[in-house]
Amino acid sequence: MRLIRFGKSSPPGFLSFIRYMSNVIPQENEEYTATPQYPPILDLSYKETVKRKAEKEYNEIKYVKTVEEKQIKLNMPRYYGFKNFMFYEPEILCESLPLTQHVTRTHIITNKDLPEYYENLNVENVEDISKDVQEVILMEVERIKKSHKLKNLKLTEVEVENILSKSIVNGINRVLMSHLSHTHEHIKNIEVDVEPRLEASWVVGGINPDERLKKIRKGHTFFKQFENDPIDRYFGYIGSPMLALRASRPLPFIMSSSEAENPDLEVPFYKYDPRSVGTRIEHRHLANVPGFWPGDANTFGTLSYIKTGHFLKRDTYFIEESEKKEARHVQAILSSYAWLYSQANYLGFTTFNDITYPIVNQTVMTNGKDFQFYIYQLNTILLNNYHISNNPKRNICWASQQLKLYEEIKDDKLIGFNEDVVKLLVKLYINEPQERLGVNLRPYLSDEEQIAADYSDDDKRKWLEKEYKHIVSNRPRHKEMDEVYQWEKIYKIDFNTRPMDKKMRFFELFEKPWKRRLNDRLPEYICRARRPHLPRHKGRYAKDYWP
Repeated sequence: MRLIRFGKSSPPGFLSFIRYMSNVIPQENEEYTATPQYPPILDLSYKETVKRKAEKEYNEIKYVKTVEEKQIKLNMPRYYGFKNFMFYEPEILCESLPLTQHVTRTHIITNKDLPEYYENLNVENVEDISKDVQEVILMEVERIKKSHKLKNLKLTEVEVENILSKSIVNGINRVLMSHLSHTHEHIKNIEVDVEPRLEASWVVGGINPDERLKKIRKGHTFFKQFENDPIDRYFGYIGSPMLALRASRPLPFIMSSSEAENPDLEVPFYKYDPRSVGTRIEHRHLANVPGFWPGDANTFGTLSYIKTGHFLKRDTYFIEESEKKEARHVQAILSSYAWLYSQANYLGFTTFNDITYPIVNQTVMTNGKDFQFYIYQLNTILLNNYHISNNPKRNICWASQQLKLYEEIKDDKLIGFNEDVVKLLVKLYINEPQERLGVNLRPYLSDEEQIAADYSDDDKRKWLEKEYKHIVSNRPRHKEMDEVYQWEKIYKIDFNTRPMDKKMRFFELFEKPWKRRLNDRLPEYICRARRPHLPRHKGRYAKDYWP
């Protein structure tokens, strides 16, 4: 075959055509298929296009290396924070159980006893433990009553009960751990947190839009067809248990994943606006703090004690026992879900990337005298608008009946002491955390760097630590978000009575300050004395390390 040489006299575009044909014609070392392979046919409708864009962002979060960077990536869309519907531990809303079950996707199982799993746990030395528990209760009650501090301070009934219950819980925990650590090795390695900070933020879908959003959609030619479509809402929880115990391994799960997908496990679908039951709205960053910072060896919570002093306020206007039970269920579900969910974030999972294995914790709700036990198994955290209706998994909460540890104190003796409560407490402590064989506990974190402290670059490590701590602190920005003043709403927006004014405000320039991104800012300025030895036109700003 004779080679043809082309020079300057070649026709225009001929060399480009040769290059194109060399890419189109398959080469000898390329693979061939018997049938042609076509790219997938994508649905180009508006909803599917938005869904693909969202899933792309969710995948980007999934493959971020470290815990801190994932939390920064979650907060990236909003510089001033998200609009959160907040739940607070001492504020249990009226008739909020259906909403609580929906936003946590929880099915409640109410029995007199704990799940069958706890029947196989052998309890020993209960009599000796009961004697020490009685001594602790008598000592703490007497000490609190005779405390000079309580006599001088004007404390409310709620504050007094919380102080008393906290002292009794600390004493009971001290007795149980000292007795059981001799026979159960795992108790020696348990870490105890006193009144830890508990905060969680997550996304829930399937909720109807409010009237303002409906009006905006209806006024648009294209979007009026989606006027009543459900939307995502951001929810947050802030609380502080009296006591929290953590271990380096997770507790064994009670229900398998297939059983958790049983459609008979009913979960209410609450589609109404959360403000219908009285939830408050706050602009906050998505902070997930389970009571400790990333990098702690004991990542899995085993047991938490919740105070109940605030129920004394509710008892004055809630007479029916069923309403009191619902309020206790609401607090236990929110506290358990928030604690497990924030732990899951430290394991690399997020509200857009579901957990790959169940996590279990144990909750005791008590005022020092009345005890109620809850076992919570977290099976899913994927609750956004694209998965809330077709996610088959349910989170399960087992609730026992309320039991009295004793009836009253008379003549320095406990009347009607109930050893069954002590047996149940012992079972919660001797429930040993176990290693999950064949399960990667942190599948979405890097093998080399799982937290910011693992980076060898000092500047990057310090920058990530500072940015992460500022986000979870939820301190306000130095410059508040712009707002429309009332006179502007009247004279510039509703009625254009000032056409000659210079257009300088954000609504006149078609800007949306609430959509400002987290990285939409100048880097930190470095003064000339601290700049590295670089040319004068370089090195004025520090380097950013956005994920």
